[in-house]
Amino acid sequence: MEKRVCYVGLDVHKKLVVYCSKAADGTVVEEGQIAATRGELRRWAEGLSWPWMGGMEATMFTGWIYDTLKPYAVELKVANPQMLRAIVASKRKNDRVDAAKIADALRCNLLPECYMAPQAMRDLRRVLRFRNFVVRLATALKNKTSGLLMECGAEYDKKRLHGKQYFRELLGGLEETPESVKALLRFNRGMLEVFVQTQRRLLQGLVEHPLLATRVERLKTIGGVGDVVALTWVLEVVEPERFGAIRQAVSYCGLCSAERESAGKQRRGPLSKQRNEHLQWVLIEAAKIAVLWNAQLAVVHERELQRGNRNRATLAVARKLVAYLLAVDKSGRNFEPRTVSLLASEKSS
Repeated sequence: MEKRVCYVGLDVHKKLVVYCSKAADGTVVEEGQIAATRGELRRWAEGLSWPWMGGMEATMFTGWIYDTLKPYAVELKVANPQMLRAIVASKRKNDRVDAAKIADALRCNLLPECYMAPQAMRDLRRVLRFRNFVVRLATALKNKTSGLLMECGAEYDKKRLHGKQYFRELLGGLEETPESVKALLRFNRGMLEVFVQTQRRLLQGLVEHPLLATRVERLKTIGGVGDVVALTWVLEVVEPERFGAIRQAVSYCGLCSAERESAGKQRRGPLSKQRNEHLQWVLIEAAKIAVLWNAQLAVVHERELQRGNRNRATLAVARKLVAYLLAVDKSGRNFEPRTVSLLASEKSS
């Protein structure tokens, strides 16, 4: 006799995991809570007497719990928290109820599953996001250096301020600046150099990583795409085949507006908040300078700019950049730019 499969809803938290196991007809088989440690989770999974499918909400704790429980489950799914909210919304809400609702959504095949990247790619993605965090810290330190100088009325060359030689010369010429401010400037400069060197080492390690190097080099054949853009695309998208069309990739990158339609009336809002914010930021920033390196993107930018909106022109370039990245990554071939004649005809049209 074939064993039945149980559907287990998992409500994950920092210190504990609340679970509810249900049969296919909705009967509660077992419920309780487990300490959120790898050892306790493994002991719980090994002690289950039935084959089981699990579902949990995507949180910052989900990754390691998913990796720990996946070998023991028939199938383990991670739900999109924004879409899950509409399903599990109820008047009475607590951890036990949430786990039961997730189990119900799972057994009825209504769980809004989201993509879960392989562990190796998630580990590398964590490194890239940390590198971006270090870059933001370095930028804050640069701004603080300017702020300290402005507070004391010191004159300086903004373009050369963060150069090593110029900074040393500047400190030597600050005659009316308090010694306490000079000490803060030296400390600030030391921290800045540490952060700059750290982010460079992290970036270089990712570019040369065997899992990423080939794809990154291929994507960099697109004019205007550098190490950061290529790495962000590879580590955030992971598998380009999961996008069946360019519009799906554009939506995932947050480069399209929210749409509301009712009674035949359609309204467009600002850029949707349901997006990969890391890709959105990188692509928009890249689109601003990619037109200097890519003739095809320059044509797109100029065409949209003639309509009088610079922001829309940047978005159009970012969307075209997504199309190029997706095509190159899917095909496994280097980017081949169009001929000058084709660009001219497209511009005239």
